[in-house]
Amino acid sequence: MAALVTLLAKPARLPPYLESQAERVRRQEAVLLALGGLFIALGILTLTGARGVVQAGDVAILPVWAACMLLIYLALSRFRPIHDPVLLPIAGTFTGWGLVLLDRLAPSLLIHQLTWMVVSTLGLLLVVLLPRNLRWLRRFRYTWLTAGLLLLAATLVLGVNPLGEGPRLWLSLGGIYFQPSEILKLLLIVFLASYLHDKRELLLDQADGAPRTEEAGRKTSVLRLPSSVPYLAPLLVMWGLSVILLISQHDLGAASLFFIVFLGMLYLASGQARYLVAGIALLLIGGAIGYRLFDVVQLRVDAWWNPWPEARSRAFQIAQSLYAIAAGGLLGQGLGLGTPTFVPVVHSDFIFAAVAEEFGLAGTLALIAGFAVLVARAARAATLAHGTFRMLLAGGLALVLGAQTLIIMGGNARLIPLTGVTLPFLSYGGSSLLVSFIMIGLLIQVSGDAA
Repeated sequence: MAALVTLLAKPARLPPYLESQAERVRRQEAVLLALGGLFIALGILTLTGARGVVQAGDVAILPVWAACMLLIYLALSRFRPIHDPVLLPIAGTFTGWGLVLLDRLAPSLLIHQLTWMVVSTLGLLLVVLLPRNLRWLRRFRYTWLTAGLLLLAATLVLGVNPLGEGPRLWLSLGGIYFQPSEILKLLLIVFLASYLHDKRELLLDQADGAPRTEEAGRKTSVLRLPSSVPYLAPLLVMWGLSVILLISQHDLGAASLFFIVFLGMLYLASGQARYLVAGIALLLIGGAIGYRLFDVVQLRVDAWWNPWPEARSRAFQIAQSLYAIAAGGLLGQGLGLGTPTFVPVVHSDFIFAAVAEEFGLAGTLALIAGFAVLVARAARAATLAHGTFRMLLAGGLALVLGAQTLIIMGGNARLIPLTGVTLPFLSYGGSSLLVSFIMIGLLIQVSGDAA
């Protein structure tokens, strides 16, 4: 370990005109990580004081977190010295915050999440150390997505639920559970970015046999179907297979997220609002059909519209979430002093309600602001990226991080019907954390284009 740290600590060889920029990146990243570590340390001390006893998890969180962040920091300084210095500190601070919350809400699961954090760190490092041109992603788009679809399809036969009952959305590998839909989410973004990179010009409208410019394409009527519909067929087939598999498993959160990502990336590539209009219309029609056909959709919509008549039965979860959010007030009950465990599955789908109760409105706004900054920095990386593929990839990652955050926060607060997705970095879930770290690794790769 010492030899590895010594190797990574060696300064990268850079042209003179980039040395000052690399030094500034290292300094800013180190300061932000130190602030994140201080926040996590204060959280552990607060939780320990509230309990009045020191548990094993309290001692393990900070060393494991610090070791993972130090390893990533040194690797970036050595091999990717020019990158966005904000991405890693935000992701790392949110991950540490999630570990503290898990120690508070479900201590028995903490060791699993710490293990997954180590695995996720290695996954991020692998992505960062691979070639920056990302051709290894773009060239094998059908292979990546097909592998993801096969994994998802395997859950229909081999799927399990770690709790013993409920939707079987996980696969077990030697007692290690992972959710294929999380992996497929990332692979779908890669596929869409690669395909739209190759077919972008063909997706723009044509008039009188002459290609339109992108600027002119934006000014066409949003109600007229584009002449490039045939080029969307492979996209529709692959995306349709994904959504059908998810709906068959009643994984409505992932299905909704895939739909939003598909529409958003199609708009990023074409700049044509008609795709958004058609997509929203299809979403409303699909929602109405799903309400009639699937009990789970009807339950989610009814609980969103008016949970109080069934607050003791079918709408118990969302009702308890609203009570938790209301109990938080301005500054919260205090870490370890509230009762967020009254909310079922609070450590996963409802961790936002736990933040609202124990950190209050101030903590909630800080959490929202942190995700807003993360999405904004990802969008900045997309804006400054070299090449359409890198732009679409970073844009898709920004879109999925923002959409997933809004979906689960809105569901917890009863702003939209509840869907079962995790809050990135904070919620319990190894596959979710691994995929989130890989996303940060890809964004770090692309953010180096700004130099």
